[in-house]
Amino acid sequence: MTGETNADVRVMREGAAGWLSLNRPKAIHALTLPMVEAMTAALLQWRDDAAVAAVILDHAEGRGFCAGGDIALLRRSALEDGGAAGRHFFFEEYRLNHLLFTFPRPVVAFMDGITMGGGVGIAQPARLRVVTAQTRYAMPETGIGLFPDVGGGWHLSRLPQRIGQYLALTGARLDGADCLWAGIATHYLGAEAVPQAKARIAAGEAPDAVLDALAEAPPPPRLAQVAPAIERHFASDRLEDVLASLAGDESEWAVQTLASLRTKSPQTCKVALRQLHDSLACPDFAANMAMEYRIASRVLTLPDFAEGVRAVIVDKDNAPRWNPATPEGVTDALIDSIFAPLPAAEEWRPL
Repeated sequence: MTGETNADVRVMREGAAGWLSLNRPKAIHALTLPMVEAMTAALLQWRDDAAVAAVILDHAEGRGFCAGGDIALLRRSALEDGGAAGRHFFFEEYRLNHLLFTFPRPVVAFMDGITMGGGVGIAQPARLRVVTAQTRYAMPETGIGLFPDVGGGWHLSRLPQRIGQYLALTGARLDGADCLWAGIATHYLGAEAVPQAKARIAAGEAPDAVLDALAEAPPPPRLAQVAPAIERHFASDRLEDVLASLAGDESEWAVQTLASLRTKSPQTCKVALRQLHDSLACPDFAANMAMEYRIASRVLTLPDFAEGVRAVIVDKDNAPRWNPATPEGVTDALIDSIFAPLPAAEEWRPL
């Protein structure tokens, strides 16, 4: 194996594979700007190298693949520099997401352990997405006043039975079996098969064939049991309709889901529903990412993001004071302003 290791990501070549291994275990491999830049540089080099038949994306050690993005940097930026550093991070992160989505040869993401937020953003664009019994997948941004970005509009809107809307609003966690059933993942592997799969892909075997041969049947997915209720209650793109539908259902699942939704940022929930709706009209992934960059540029400096991070991560009182505080207070004009085009010089563009 050849390559280089910096503090936070290992960039390597082994046989026929380019290998990106996240290496920030104390932060569950949460993405920093240098990590994003290192992966982007490697992918650009490998994109034009025919000897790289596949890219393996995994984590070096620890209990999760990737817990998200650099929330601390984003909050500091929102509070201290008007969002300038945060916008730069989003700009580069979204370029990495797009590069993975459009990479000309198979990218294989091993979503072993915690895979959330920014981790979803680098795993979901991969052509092949492996989950395990340890996988815990979520897009929890509504709880911190952000929104399900990094391509969430594209990926979640295309899931069946309004599951994407449910995940975007609630931040619900899925296990590996759920992910495979919903189409979020392509293969479910046992723990002992994961190193075998990586070794065989690096040796030059076709990734699809390797994963097909090593895949095993997961346990019954719990998500399938509540999918009909999700499809019914999350059918509308209006947050008020979703809340009213859940309020009319006395089942334990509906009561718990409604209680969870009432803790989320009303602004973020409305943004997410609009985001997933509009993404279906995007002609390609680049158009979706340009839309999400517009949203991120605005949401970053609105009150809910800094407040949500304060409540959940900084002070940990889990008592955010959302502004606006109610769904009714989030006006159509506010949402329209969040989605409005940026000046041409500030718009996102792919590499």
